[in-house]
Amino acid sequence: MLVIVAPGQGAQTPGFLAPWLEVDGVADRLHWWSAVAGLDLVHYGTEADADTIKDTAVAQPLLVAAGMAAAGALHAHPGAQRHRVGAVAGHSVGEITAAAFAGVLKPEQAMAFVRQRGLAMAGAAAETATGMCAVLGGDPDEVAAKIAEHGLTAANNNGGGQIVAAGTLEQLDAFKADPPAKARIISLAVAGAFHTPHMAAGVDRLSRLVPGISVCDPQIAYVSNADGKTVDGGAEVVSRLVSQVANPVRWDLCMDALERLGATCVIEVPPAGTLTNLVKRNLKGVATLALKTPDDLDKARELIAEHAAPEGTPS
Repeated sequence: MLVIVAPGQGAQTPGFLAPWLEVDGVADRLHWWSAVAGLDLVHYGTEADADTIKDTAVAQPLLVAAGMAAAGALHAHPGAQRHRVGAVAGHSVGEITAAAFAGVLKPEQAMAFVRQRGLAMAGAAAETATGMCAVLGGDPDEVAAKIAEHGLTAANNNGGGQIVAAGTLEQLDAFKADPPAKARIISLAVAGAFHTPHMAAGVDRLSRLVPGISVCDPQIAYVSNADGKTVDGGAEVVSRLVSQVANPVRWDLCMDALERLGATCVIEVPPAGTLTNLVKRNLKGVATLALKTPDDLDKARELIAEHAAPEGTPS
């Protein structure tokens, strides 16, 4: 079974979008989505520096646009081929990319929504100086206890002994000075304590927008960050996209779900690498491909031919 996954904020790197502009149709779509989002996505994805694209209000639309563009390049007619994919999942903002691929949101809706999500989360982050750090290794119980001791939130559980702690910069500094035994701490290139109560104002802002969004039910299995469950209703997907802004990302449970669903291959759309590395460590025997540049498209199509549902499979 083929699975498409989309990474979250922090995966972006300067210039990562540049090679994709050479793919037929990608530049045209990006220019249109730039108009929808009110951002020059081509500029940010090709010329802007790391600090500029770290800005939440920029990074989130850039990631979703890149993921949708690359996913569209996998097939000549991506909508018609959607049924060949067994499941989709995204990490944090990547859930919006996944929702678009699953047919819940049209690309323009995804871009409008992610632009507002980025602005809402940037606004919430500006209220207090906050951040996030990855905690690698250590005893899980000791890590959890130390995170709680310093008043932080376990904002992401990425599986394989990787937890992301989030809170104020002062709390994070104290945590780094007093880390859990045998754990390594890495600061993340994000602008706030996402997926924690610090994002409550962002949830409130988005909640006022979603009643006006016309959505469709997922056409393929959509795995949610909240609990690793597949969600069948489009309205429920969007409701979870809103609440997830202030709730922890359980990527560990998403990977458990992919295993239960029978995943045999996972392709990650750009800026790819983070999620496929986690899948490699946690789902042994599952083929993976980080779709980083158009040079990877031929290999991706080979994997699709091998692992996707046959042509003509009912949706």
